[in-house]
Formats: sequence, structure tokens, C-alpha cells
Amino acid sequence: MNKQLIEGQEKSFISSNPQQKKQKSRSMGEQVNSYPNKLPQTNLAPKSTILNTNTNKDKKVKITFLGGVGEIGKNMTAFEYGNEIIIVDCGMTFPDNDLPGIDVVIPDISYLIANKHKVKAIILTHGHEDHIGSLPFVLNEIKATIYGSRLTLALVENKMKEFSKVKYKAIAVKPKNLLKIGNFSIEFIKVNHSIAGALAVCINTPAGNIIHTGDFKIDFAPIDGSITDITRFGELGKKGVSLLMCESTNVCRKGYSMSESNVGKVLEEVAFKQHPTKRLIIATFASNIHRLQQILNLSQKYKRKVAFTGRSMINVSEVAMKVGELTYDKKNIIDVEKISKYADSELVIISTGSQGEPMSALTRMASDNFKNIKIGENDTIVLSASPIPGNEKNVYNVINRLYKKGAEVIYDELADVHVSGHACQEEIKAIHALTKPKFFVPIHGEYRHMKVHKELAMKLGMEERHIIIPDIGMQLELTPNNLKKTGFTKAGMRLVDGMTLGDTESNVLNDRKQLSEDGFCVVILTISGTTSELVSEPFVITRGVVYNYEADVIVRELKSNLSVFIKSYDFKEMELSLLKNEIRKFVSNFIYKRTKRRPITLAMVMMV
Repeated sequence: MNKQLIEGQEKSFISSNPQQKKQKSRSMGEQVNSYPNKLPQTNLAPKSTILNTNTNKDKKVKITFLGGVGEIGKNMTAFEYGNEIIIVDCGMTFPDNDLPGIDVVIPDISYLIANKHKVKAIILTHGHEDHIGSLPFVLNEIKATIYGSRLTLALVENKMKEFSKVKYKAIAVKPKNLLKIGNFSIEFIKVNHSIAGALAVCINTPAGNIIHTGDFKIDFAPIDGSITDITRFGELGKKGVSLLMCESTNVCRKGYSMSESNVGKVLEEVAFKQHPTKRLIIATFASNIHRLQQILNLSQKYKRKVAFTGRSMINVSEVAMKVGELTYDKKNIIDVEKISKYADSELVIISTGSQGEPMSALTRMASDNFKNIKIGENDTIVLSASPIPGNEKNVYNVINRLYKKGAEVIYDELADVHVSGHACQEEIKAIHALTKPKFFVPIHGEYRHMKVHKELAMKLGMEERHIIIPDIGMQLELTPNNLKKTGFTKAGMRLVDGMTLGDTESNVLNDRKQLSEDGFCVVILTISGTTSELVSEPFVITRGVVYNYEADVIVRELKSNLSVFIKSYDFKEMELSLLKNEIRKFVSNFIYKRTKRRPITLAMVMMV
């Protein structure tokens, strides 16, 4: 392994012995190099390897979609050749209202667990949660080296602190590195996105080159001065691209995405210049390092101190500074508990909560539930983000509460205080034109996005038979001359519920849904074992079944009917479990007749 050409340090939890680490890397056959301007075939693999000896008939690469298609989130794709699998991205998503009590949703990796002896590497395109969030759970089942940019791996390391028992090995790479893993050669390509350290990958396989764009945009004025490497995409297009897998998030938006640098100009104008005497509170995504950098630069320019609020904001800013992606004078950063020592005109508070998350810093401020910050008329609050679909109600509720407290609120409908990190149509067209792929698979989008992306590719000259819209669990086979569907494997969702993993068929989830819709009823009966008569009046508890004004009447009727029901049965010879079941059915039917609801019903019987 050419250590001089690997960016950063290897994070290894396999062994503390350097010699053992070296042997482990050699045994995996890994090699990382920087590519030259012209990439000769010998740089990809020695002539003696299977790459040059197999016939086209044998060169079959299987592609399995475990997440990130037909949906936004939990991105994960497996590429398989012979006895080798590499995984691109390992994401999660957040639950919707149909999954009560669930913390996060991750891909079902049953297929990978069944083939874990084949898994050689996990390649991360960038550090957003929908691309790295399921790593702790995957690494608990599968041992494979992780590769990603320095910031991506720093965010992974920060996440893995909560899962100290899960051991892993990570190696940092940078654009223009080549990674050799068995029959795969992975090339990393610089792309712009709403987080630093984003990479596209070109996977050279026996069946040809596969380009996976990851999340990207083409920003000609990026904050870090490094644009998407469109030159390299063009070079690869001339060399020959068998398959393009391109993200589809903003494919429905015409034109180009705005540059991130535009946001800084707008923030300076609408916040810093127009409100020199007010306290500024700016809410944005913690992972948007370039947005944070612009806010920090403006704060220093206008001589304002900065306080970070929200756990993720504090953690990410510290990680980004540690790896050099975020720079600032520490003298300008203050603890939020010390803001009372400064005038409003001397403060900028950078906060989480741009999506109206219930426990985020900004939401708690809007609800007077934040210890050190009281919102008032001298506050100007900027939501430097657009609501993610499904979050609109939460976001606008927060905005309304902030307005009621007298604050001025600036958000995306009033000013261009946010730009997307995803490519719009013209940028997507550019990638297609540069790479000139033989086959195309749209990814990273709901079905409607991928459908529009397919139609866009056809307008650019691709034949419909060379395009496949994937589904979760779908498996494709790529050869030098063909791309076809070969079937489906078990895939879908795994539900992270506290410290346990479940699935959508779980009885626990079904019970929660029923509880949320119909409530529950508990009946406690004390019955004489000798006479089969009630010793005392039935005790009934209901929650979420009936409204207060009718509860007394219904409960009283239920108690009366239960007494009659008990007298009509001879329970002397009946087993206790059967007795409980009979009572439960009676109570359930009674409540349904009176309310048209079917609450979860429990019957407890004490024989005396």
C-alpha cells in the first residue's frame, strides 16, 4: 500500500500492533494510488488477473439495491463480482407517522449477512445521515473496511462513540485516489454538495466502468474553491462508461442550482447589514459546513461573537474544525451560557432546528423552553434551510410561534437564504453528456424523480431499453454488452427501536398503531373459586377509548353487563387462560357496539 498517497491516518480497531495492521491490509489486497492524467490499463490490474483472462460471457457484475431507490434516504447499493462484494453508502432515514415510537429506519441487510464472507469494503460518498446512518448496525453484523473522505470518517468516528462495542477499520481517501480491492478498482472524484468531503466514485469492474455520482451539484463558485471535477467525468466518458448511476433528487427542477456562495451574500444583506443592533439567530443544517463557514466569516467581519446551540451543531463544528474543513478564531466562539455578558448587537447564535424538530434548539426557544435564550422583539431569526417534504407543518408552527414573540423571521419564502446541494436538470444533463454511458440507472429519488430522470436521459439520446428504474431489493446483472434484471432479494426496512431492531410486521408496531388509534381497556375481576360469582365490582380502566363526557356512562354499563355475563357462566371447570379470553372477547365486543372502536383489551382475573 502506498501510504504517502493516502490522505489522513488509518483508523484501525482491529489490532494495536502496527505489523499486524500491515499484514491485515496486505491480506485484503487493498491498494490506494493517485491516478495520472491518463490512466493506463496496467494501473487498474496486473495482466495476470481475471480482468484480462475472462471472456465477456464470464464478466458479470451483480448490482443489488438495498435502499435509496423509490425513496429519499437509507442509501445502500451492493456491487458483486464472484466472491467479492463492495457496498456504496450505508444510510438511514427517519420514521413517518406510520411507525410510532421508532427512532430510525435502516436497510434490511439480510442479503449481505448471508454473503458477509464476500463483503470486502464499504465506500462512503459523503457524511450525511442518509448515507452513513446505518453503519453502527451494519458493522455489528459485517466486518469490512470503510473508505471515505477525512470529514466523512470523522463524522463516522463521532457517531461510533455511541457504539463502543462495535469495532471497525477506516481509511481516509481523497479525490484522485485509486483503491484496488480484488477485481474492483475504485476511483474517487471530487463533487460539490451541501457537505464538505463529498465524492463520486468510478468503479472499474470486469464488466466495465460504473460511475456512481453520490449526491452532487456543479457549483462554479464553491466556498472551498474546488469545483466538481467535470474534467475527470469527461475523461472517463472518453475512456468508456458502461453504466451511469446518477442521483435524481432535483431532476424535476429546471436550470441550475444556485451557488452556495450566493447564500453568504444574501445573509450579509438581509441579516447582518439590515439588523446591526439586533441579536441574530441563524438555524441551518449542522452538516452544512460551508454554510457554517460563511456565517462565521460574516460574524468576524461584523465583530460579533458566535455561540453554537444544539448537540449536533456543537459536535459537527468541532469535528469539522479538527479535520480542517472549518476554520475560525476560537476567541470569537463563546459558550451559550455566557451570552448574557454581551449586547444583542455583538451576538450570532448558530442553531439546530431548521426543520422544526420537536427537541431541537430553535423549537425549544420558540416554546420558551431553552435555558439561556429568551426570544423577544430584538431578535432576527433566519431559517437558512428549506423544509424537507413532510416537515412543512413543524417548520411553519415554529415560525408562527417566533412571530408571536415579536421576533423578525427570515426564511426561504422571503429571501434566498438557502440553496440545495443537489443538481438540477442542466447539471444532470452535463453529467450524462460528459460520461456518455452505455446503460443508465437513476438512483436517489422517489419513483417520480427516477421516472423523470429516465425521460430526461431518453431526450438526451439514450435508448429506453438501456435504462432500468430500480426498486428496493432488485438485482441487476451488468456485462460488457448488456444490463438486465435478474430478480429480487429480501430487502426493505429494519426498525431501530431503542436498543432493539424490529421490522414492519412486528406485533409491537401493530399494537402501537392500535393504541394510537383506539386506545386500550383493562378489566380486573375478582371471582370466587367456589361459587363462580364476583366477589367485588369489576374494575375498569380505559385510555384513549371514550371522551370524558361519556366515559362514566359507558364504564358503568360495561360493569353491569360484565356482572350479568359472569353469572351466566359456570367457570368452575374452565382453565384460567380460557376464562380471561372469554372475558376479553366480551369486553371487546361490548366496546365496539357502543363506540365502533376496537381498543387493545386486557382481562385480569383473580380467583379467591
